[in-house]
Amino acid sequence: MSTKADNALRLLIVDDRVEDAEALASGLRNAGIAVRPLRPESDEDLGRIIGSQSPDVVIAARGATSLPFAQVLQRVADSGRDLPVIALVDTLVEADYIDAIQSGARAVALRHAPQQLLACVREAWADRDARRGLRRLEARVRETERRCDALIDSSRDPIAYIHEGMHIRANAAYLEMFGYESFDDIEGISLLDMVAPQHVEPFKALLKSISKGEPPPPRHEIEARDIDGNAFPAAMEFATAQYEGEPCLQVIFRRREELDADLVLELEELRNRDQVTGLLNRPSFLRALEDAVDDAAQSDGQYGFLMLEPDHHQQLLADIGLDHADDLLAATAARLESLLGDDATVARYGGHTLAVLLRGHDYHATGAAAERIRAGYADHVFEIGARSSVVTVSIGGVQIGEKIANVAQVLARATAALESVSGSGGNRSEIFDPSAVDRAEQERIEAWVARLRGALDQDGFVLHYQPVINLQGDNAAVYEILLRLDGGDGELIAPGTFLQVAEDNGMLGEIDRYVAARAIAAIGQRLRAGQPTTLLVKVSQASLDGDAFAEFVGAQLAAHAVPGEYLVLQLPESKVFTHLKATQAFAARIARFDGRFALEQFGVGLDSFQLLSHLQPHLLKLDRSFTEDLPGNAENQQRIAEIARRARQVGIRTIAEFVQDAASMSILFGAGIDYVQGNFLAPASPGMHYDFE
Repeated sequence: MSTKADNALRLLIVDDRVEDAEALASGLRNAGIAVRPLRPESDEDLGRIIGSQSPDVVIAARGATSLPFAQVLQRVADSGRDLPVIALVDTLVEADYIDAIQSGARAVALRHAPQQLLACVREAWADRDARRGLRRLEARVRETERRCDALIDSSRDPIAYIHEGMHIRANAAYLEMFGYESFDDIEGISLLDMVAPQHVEPFKALLKSISKGEPPPPRHEIEARDIDGNAFPAAMEFATAQYEGEPCLQVIFRRREELDADLVLELEELRNRDQVTGLLNRPSFLRALEDAVDDAAQSDGQYGFLMLEPDHHQQLLADIGLDHADDLLAATAARLESLLGDDATVARYGGHTLAVLLRGHDYHATGAAAERIRAGYADHVFEIGARSSVVTVSIGGVQIGEKIANVAQVLARATAALESVSGSGGNRSEIFDPSAVDRAEQERIEAWVARLRGALDQDGFVLHYQPVINLQGDNAAVYEILLRLDGGDGELIAPGTFLQVAEDNGMLGEIDRYVAARAIAAIGQRLRAGQPTTLLVKVSQASLDGDAFAEFVGAQLAAHAVPGEYLVLQLPESKVFTHLKATQAFAARIARFDGRFALEQFGVGLDSFQLLSHLQPHLLKLDRSFTEDLPGNAENQQRIAEIARRARQVGIRTIAEFVQDAASMSILFGAGIDYVQGNFLAPASPGMHYDFE
């Protein structure tokens, strides 16, 4: 998937009540799907959204009255778009299910069965993407076939395509060899007609064996005959192929007197080799990979597959000069070959990417080979042109086995592993082992739970403070607290790495109390030093239930003599929308000690301002998506200005985060945003040292 925006599911929801539509979107977000919800207010609005905003999936309530289900299906059909529609029902009745499917719905989902709804959405989205991918692939195949036709026509080699023994395609060189003027003259003629009578029976047996799936011989000598019945010695080369989507046999004829055995071998070798590195080329390597995958699928062998690239390749090229790019590639390829044994097949996969197929390797042997390769590069000094360079590599790999016995899956997993390693600095390897995934994932979760428990018990979390700067002239000190986990050796781990594990294992409430207690203590320390400071603290859904968290916060404020107005507790809009009553109760509890709360990730819901008729937050923090590439996004500029205007009308201040440049600052100031924060202004740090004056 592409850009960050493209990764979000554009979900068109047709439901009578906006609260129900928002609950659907929030449920999907909670399940880990980034959702951009769209909700039409009218039939005209529905047509506009389908036509201009390219939704990915439609969820339409079958019982909706404002936009009936049949009307939605008709709009989708009229659009001509491949847009899957999921019928949403309150109860599952067989007749209704059949009617919805027959009317054009891709699936039927129960409103009150979130897991089933989630499965339907994921399947519809994936199927839509698969269909689009298939159409793109079909277009590429057609284009490839056109190019192949052109190449075949221009080839000086006599080439024909045979299906069930009959000619279905032949180039000009083939026709010339046998004395025919056009393909029409041989279309539908048997290949046996090109063979001298004394060779017909053995050749017929050869064709029969090939048709049964036996591999064709690389070269077969025979007496051929032309249109006049004249015989001549020839050699035939076979390859399996496809023509117009049908499996067939490619045959190349050559007059035997034209052939030199050594030259034939040399040409074959050249066809299979990359000219820069001397390694196998991509097509030859993929054939070997396909064979390995077939073996693994039948439990006939163990194989490891590795892909590797030099780290910081563009910088390397800049250092050695572009005119030495091929020298660099050849040197890295030679080094790779020197680090491997006879059980390895090595190839140039593409660009500066090299590939290795390891025979007879289990997961541990594949990992050991990858580490040997990595170390072998890191310890070696390359002499390229007039420069000496150390080249490290990123290695991504897959253990090929029954659970991943598919070439596309193998390549996708290896590519993902390679990108993961390369994106995190390189000079390491990552091997995907499908048989160990489940076990490894469980072990990983258990290790993280133990680590988080230790951090809670032994003060292993670290708080960073990022200044929140007022654009309207107020110099009061305001910081947002950002949680980090001490990873040891100076490493700090961001919460995105561990919060999901914490949530799944019921630890978010403890983390909320940990952060709140230390935030309040820090505020108290600043007050005693004559530096009044407001701190923004993130709070999870786990702290909304019951009085326990609010009472804990109240007790901490009292213990440190901190007025509640200096503590702002942040709640995400999506959680608040689906837990509105709990949030109202929470706001009332913290109001007893003058505590404030803010809505963060604001503005991405179906009707975010509807919340403000039920709640009165102190601050609205805009979702980070609004400030991404803000100078170049007129739509986001308008939306920000609208949010700021409506917030001012009801006396609520606004914050824009992740501000990236001075141009964005100017836009936000002009829009009337009250506060800004981001690394461009001041990064988060362990201390509160920003000068707000």
